[in-house]
Formats: sequence, C-alpha cells, structure tokens
Amino acid sequence: MFNLFKKKANPTPPIVILCSTTHIKINGKAVSFPIHLNTLIELLGEPSKQEHDVLWRVVWDDLGIYTEYATWDKVFNINCLFSKHHKLKHHPKRYFKGEIKVNDRDVLDIDFIKQDLIKHSVQKLTYKDQTAPYAISIGKNFNYKAVIPKDKYEIKDLGDDYITFSDFGFKLAVIQELMYHKEFLTPKFDLIEFIDWYDKRTIDLEEEGYTPIPEVTEYFKNLQIPKALATELTEIYQDGGNDIYLQLLRFGEGWEEYWDIETTQDAAQFPNLKTATICYAKGHVVDELQAMGIQAKWI
Repeated sequence: MFNLFKKKANPTPPIVILCSTTHIKINGKAVSFPIHLNTLIELLGEPSKQEHDVLWRVVWDDLGIYTEYATWDKVFNINCLFSKHHKLKHHPKRYFKGEIKVNDRDVLDIDFIKQDLIKHSVQKLTYKDQTAPYAISIGKNFNYKAVIPKDKYEIKDLGDDYITFSDFGFKLAVIQELMYHKEFLTPKFDLIEFIDWYDKRTIDLEEEGYTPIPEVTEYFKNLQIPKALATELTEIYQDGGNDIYLQLLRFGEGWEEYWDIETTQDAAQFPNLKTATICYAKGHVVDELQAMGIQAKWI
C-alpha cells in the first residue's frame, strides 16, 4: 500500500553568516580563517564531494557552499554561490539560500567589491562584464599582519613542575591532545606564525617543508608540559593528519617514521589515560599499552 502522506526528509537548515570587524560567526559559532577542514565539516556537515588535482576542492551541494585548499588545516575562505554566471568547473548544484550579513546589513544590499574586516574580508566575486556577484567569498584578509608578541614562542621554565619524557613520539601524541584537541597547553603552535616570529635565520617553508625543520623539532623537544595537566589526558589518537604532525612536517605524506613511539614508559605518568589509537609506533607498543590496562589499537 502506498503511503500518500509520507513525510518529506527534513530540509537542510539555512546557514547564517554574520561578519563584522570583531568576528565571523557561522550559525552562531565564532570562527577564524584560516580554518581547519574538520571544523568546517562540524559546522556545515559532510560535504557532497571532495576532488583533487592541484588543489583539493570541497562542495556542499545542499548549502550552495564550496571551497578549495592546499592543506586541510589552512582553509583560507568559503564561497557561497548565488548565480550561474560563472565558469567554475567545481561548484554546488544549488544556490546559497542562507543569510550573509556584514555589520548587520545584508551583503547584497551593500555596494562594495571587497571589504576588509581587520583579520577577515568579504568579497563579491563577479565574472567578466557581469555586475551582480555569482558568489560571496568570506575568509582571511591577506593584507592583515598580526603583531606577534616577542616572547610568544619562548620556552617558559617551569622549574621542576613539568613532565619529563623518555620518548619524543609519545610526547608529540600528548601535545596533540593537550594543545590542539583540549587546548589546555598554550600557546597553540602555528608553523606559519612561528616562521614569521623566528629571527635567528630565514626559514624557507617551500624549500624546507618536505623534511622536519630543525628549529620546530627543537621547540617541541624543549617544550615543558606542566605536571598539573597529566590528569587531563584521557586519550591519545595518532593520525597522519594530526595538527602536530602538520606543524612538524608541512608537506608530509603520512607514512613518515620520524615520530614513532619506541617505548611506552611515559604512559605511566598519565593516570587517566584510558584509550590509545596508534599509527606512528614500533610493533610492540600496542601490546605494551594493553598490558598497562589501556585500550590500545592500531588505526
């Protein structure tokens, strides 16, 4: 029997993007560009497609939103499609139906091509002789230059009140959780910012980003983690796309062995560590963690 009153699938809720000199908010959540692709997916849902040639291109068909990036932790903008007047090969199947406001005004009611909002910018994208934009781009303002405090990446001496590690690979897995996941450990290390801050020599990322940069490796080796944070670690999760590895090796391929965990000795210092997902480690590590009562597995 046919159900003539079958409920339709719930429509995708509209996206509301609010832009001002103090913030960019997507559906009420403050964001900053560049942004991690995973953060975008948390906000927008799973994309309809991801394609790659020179760059990765990501499309959300139902939302009318698309973007492209070179590295997934540095997505510089999102684009909202408004019309068919373009020659894009990769674009959403539907137009953007949400709201974009700049300083509380509808973006289409404001006469501008590009508007800088200190750290961010909003730009109307037009094709050839067209005057109406085919898309609105929201993202990083490349004209903005942040002032980096002189002491930002100086290692602070905690005296005896820090955790000592015997295994660098294990320490990096801990930093991933405490610095990038839980955000207890500050400052959050940013490779591009560190290169701008570092004044002892010029670091050429395009030349040096295919192997670990010695000064970056040394920073993490010397970084002191307060003992008070030991109880905050409940899980470690190694993945080739972790933020920590992207800072250490910008153009890595995920198969590197630089940061393999060689010994599980350090795990005893984290009483609340219950689970571990491992990909950079020697073959015996998972068994040893399991013997310590930690639910460990290979990724």
